[in-house]
Amino acid sequence: MTRRGIEWLSAAASDPVTCRMRWEDDPRRPLMLPAGQLFDVVSVEQRLGLEAFDQLNRHDLPSGPVMIDHRARRVGFFLSANSRYWFAYFIKREAKRPVDYRYLSSDSVVVVPGPMPLSGDRYEWLRAPIRRPEANPCRPIALATVLGASAELLARVDRYGEKFGSPDDAVAAYPEEPVPGA
Repeated sequence: MTRRGIEWLSAAASDPVTCRMRWEDDPRRPLMLPAGQLFDVVSVEQRLGLEAFDQLNRHDLPSGPVMIDHRARRVGFFLSANSRYWFAYFIKREAKRPVDYRYLSSDSVVVVPGPMPLSGDRYEWLRAPIRRPEANPCRPIALATVLGASAELLARVDRYGEKFGSPDDAVAAYPEEPVPGA
């Protein structure tokens, strides 16, 4: 995380100076920050969150900071404050079935990783803030669209696993194809 990222994130704290001092003393230290003023957070279960994160990166879609809580097995996507309406509108529109998520905004707090967590820490950044994220109305739309598509992809993978079980079961379910020239 850059100094500008630290400044942006610590600005959400009730005492930004103390927040930055704590991170200077221990850059791995996670802190609890209020959501809803500078940012909102969409939290989803880890499997869905990692798939969505991968899709956002793979397709170079707009996204902000992303964190993971390994113990709770959840991924948090940071959006601009007051993005709830557009996120909720597009998640309903894009998802074929309901997507289980938590939207953290006003009257919510989120535990954020320190600026320099180590691999294996409970809280880590998948994409750390490097500066104040610019307001981009496409971020909640991209996240909602990708979460809906990722949920559908994972549901299809699960149905495949239920139908065929092991790779041997999948091969056995289909008739052998004649080998040309045999």
